[in-house]
Amino acid sequence: MNWIAGSDHAGFAMKQHLVALLRALGDDVEDLGPHSEAAVDYPAYGAAVARAAVARGARGLLVCGTGIGIAIAANKIAGARCAVVTDEYTARMARSHNDANLIALGARVVGIGVAERAVQVFREQTFLAAKHGRRVDQLAALERDGGTDALTAERNHPAT
Repeated sequence: MNWIAGSDHAGFAMKQHLVALLRALGDDVEDLGPHSEAAVDYPAYGAAVARAAVARGARGLLVCGTGIGIAIAANKIAGARCAVVTDEYTARMARSHNDANLIALGARVVGIGVAERAVQVFREQTFLAAKHGRRVDQLAALERDGGTDALTAERNHPAT
């Protein structure tokens, strides 16, 4: 499996640890940085990882203090579906229900053991397209056209 990784300074140590974990599992990981704990801005790394992951069909791993800011930045990139995960359950749902291609973790929020397990679960999951594909298609439509009246579409074709 191919991964693109990045963080800000707050997430640097956790990113390094998780990159090593993924490599130990046999995955290829390109680490876009940073490469030290010197202060950096999370939007640049969130966007860079998302661009590379989308372009290469890879998964993305992002870490900042809370996971929130870097995920917001990643989600500004077309084709990125970055979920903030806090445990195994949110990692599982992000992949299997939302077809997330990137995950963001908060180094100041989640312990390293929980982060390891969340990454492993995210890595192992497959997207349940038969059940959730229609909704992910709606997310893609929002990205393409700004969501031309998605509520009317839902009323005309209710969820099953």
